[in-house]
Amino acid sequence: MTKYLQKSRNLVIFNLWIVNNPSEKGIMWMELLSSLIPYLIGVNVITFLFMGMDKQRAKKQQYRIPERTFWLLAIVGGSLGLWAGMKTFHHKTKHMSFRIGSPILILLHVIIVCYVVFSLS
Repeated sequence: MTKYLQKSRNLVIFNLWIVNNPSEKGIMWMELLSSLIPYLIGVNVITFLFMGMDKQRAKKQQYRIPERTFWLLAIVGGSLGLWAGMKTFHHKTKHMSFRIGSPILILLHVIIVCYVVFSLS
C-alpha cells in the first residue's frame, strides 16, 4: 500500500473512531470545527467583499473604508480574504504593510488553527 493510501486510510479510520467513540476531546474537537469553519469562511468573505467595495469607491473618488477596518478584519481571521481581495481587485498592492502583513497573518492563523486542532485531538 502506498504512503498516500495508508495516510488516507488512517484519516478515515480516525474520523470514524471520533464519530463512533465520542470522547470528551473528540466532542470538543467536533464542536470547535463546526463553529470555527463557518466563522472563518464568513469573516474572509466579508473582508474580500470589503476590498472590492473599497476599490470601487476609490475609482469613483468616494468615501473610503478605513485601513484599520481591513486590519481589524484580517486580525480576527480574515487575512486570507484580505490577500485574495488584494490579488483579485489589485487593491492596496502598493502598501508595503499590506503586502507583507497579510501573508504573515495568514501564516499566523494557520499556526494557531493547527495548534488548537492538534491540541484537542
